[in-house]
Amino acid sequence: MDKRRAEHKDPARLSSTTDQRLLDSRGPGDWVHSDAWRVQRIQAEFVEGFSVLAEIPRAVTVFGSARTAPDHPDYATGMELGSALARAGYAVITGGGPGIMEAANRGCSEAGGLSVGLGIELPFEQGLNPWVDLGVGFRYFFARKTMFVKYAQAFVCLPGGFGTLDELFEALVLVQTGKVTRFPVVLLGSAYWGGLVDWVRTTALDHGVISPKDVDLIHVVDDVAEVVAIVERGFQDLVEQ
Repeated sequence: MDKRRAEHKDPARLSSTTDQRLLDSRGPGDWVHSDAWRVQRIQAEFVEGFSVLAEIPRAVTVFGSARTAPDHPDYATGMELGSALARAGYAVITGGGPGIMEAANRGCSEAGGLSVGLGIELPFEQGLNPWVDLGVGFRYFFARKTMFVKYAQAFVCLPGGFGTLDELFEALVLVQTGKVTRFPVVLLGSAYWGGLVDWVRTTALDHGVISPKDVDLIHVVDDVAEVVAIVERGFQDLVEQ
């Protein structure tokens, strides 16, 4: 007979009280993995994120590859972007990891801005990078993604892989569907992003799966100053609403 079923039928266990079962350290511990318990943990992640980030100044979320080495040109661009945003009065929010995320956090922190890192529990990434001034750790991607959007006035994507693409298209869907408004989505680096944007402008549009105005949601630039200008225009539009 299955051990768990046998325990369930044990008369001593059936006669125990709820408090007794709560305080008894013996028995299987898999109850903590139940969906009901998970709901509490998910709630705790949202509460912590909202509590920690509620008072941060206006901010921009920056995405990019965790694999970019410090000697790569994209790392230098990330630092330049973080610094420029900080000087313009924006906090910088990243996933808190290495590579482009570290570069943007570093540029922001060194320029005197607030550098925020929203980490995620992954088997191949450990901890937040050392340039994060304010950090929050998450187990669940969807809770983390909410914070990326809720506390930012814009998204900027530098070259990155599946994670960056995931965040990019989720941001575009939120803007397209009106879940967020006046929210610029900027791709920095036309050499990297050009092929993808060309596909959107031709193949996707020609197939009728998006509309011409959806294409206009994407800003592709090569200059950090232009990124900041787009972000500023978006923020002013938000203020004037």
